[in-house]
Amino acid sequence: MKLICIGRNYTEHIKELANEKPTDPVVFLKPDTSILLKKQPFFIPDFSNDVHHEVEILIKINRVGKHIDKKFAHKYYDEVGLGIDFTARDLQSQLKSKGLPWEKAKAFDGAAVIGKWLSKSEFENVDNIGFSLHKNETIVQDGNTSLMLWKIDELIEYVSKYFTLKIGDIIFTGTPAGVGKVVANDKLKGFIENRELFSITVK
Repeated sequence: MKLICIGRNYTEHIKELANEKPTDPVVFLKPDTSILLKKQPFFIPDFSNDVHHEVEILIKINRVGKHIDKKFAHKYYDEVGLGIDFTARDLQSQLKSKGLPWEKAKAFDGAAVIGKWLSKSEFENVDNIGFSLHKNETIVQDGNTSLMLWKIDELIEYVSKYFTLKIGDIIFTGTPAGVGKVVANDKLKGFIENRELFSITVK
């Protein structure tokens, strides 16, 4: 089981971090050890002073596939979820400045929050799903899959060119604008439309 993450998939998020708009999806991986265990708090790692929340729509793969055509991609998932890609932004900036991989900043233990799953059938259109992250009861990120540069089925087509997708693999589809630092005692809640899919405390 692997976590396949997409970076820079929302224009406003690209702008807020002053990144260059990519010509292809930006792809990186997280190991299964990065998954935050259920009902556990998120502990800020001692190697970072600037960990950011990045809320994202998740897709769970339900069959094995390779070189999947976009028109068939919808057959490879039947659940949609919500999660957080925690990022040690200070460490990431250091690594990027040296042209080094981001894994230490993105794939550390506990860096991936995976909330509850919803059936895809509950949505009229997966390319028009509203979602948000609340920090201490204030909305800090508010997105919609309609704003993705690459939509879900396009991501499945692209990713499957490089990695065989297996049952249980999860795709993090990118974060909208509004990412920001978390500090001890923050309460983070994630919503798809008006349904709470996760609630965690920062330590």
